[in-house]
Amino acid sequence: MTEFSEDVMGVITERIEDRFQMPLAELRRAVTASPQANPEATTIVRWYGLLTETQDALDTAEDALVDALGTQPGELDDPVMELAQQVNTAVAARDGRAMVVNHLLDGAPTVWRGASPAARRAPALTTTAPRLPGLRGVTPRGATR
Repeated sequence: MTEFSEDVMGVITERIEDRFQMPLAELRRAVTASPQANPEATTIVRWYGLLTETQDALDTAEDALVDALGTQPGELDDPVMELAQQVNTAVAARDGRAMVVNHLLDGAPTVWRGASPAARRAPALTTTAPRLPGLRGVTPRGATR
């Protein structure tokens, strides 16, 4: 995990713990045991989980790019440029999910008036983890082809 991502995740984790006055691990257990007890906590924990998954995908994509750059002398070829694009996509997904968590922590309603039931159950954009070079035929969990 890069220093930037550790800082971002640390700040968000701290905000969640301050908001609910308990460690994140304990909050996750409480939400798992009784998701209906506090819908706000359930929503924030769910989005934090999505953010964590996206951060992990970003770390993997960055590692693959760094490895490829270390073996690629001179001009960059298409596979390396594809890895760079995957990193860019993962950063955008991570930042978007971080904004959602922060928005929820700022007291935003979890359901916006006028949204369809389907829109209230899912993120506004579907995102998938970047594919690693050796895993081109594998579909990430939750993704559709």
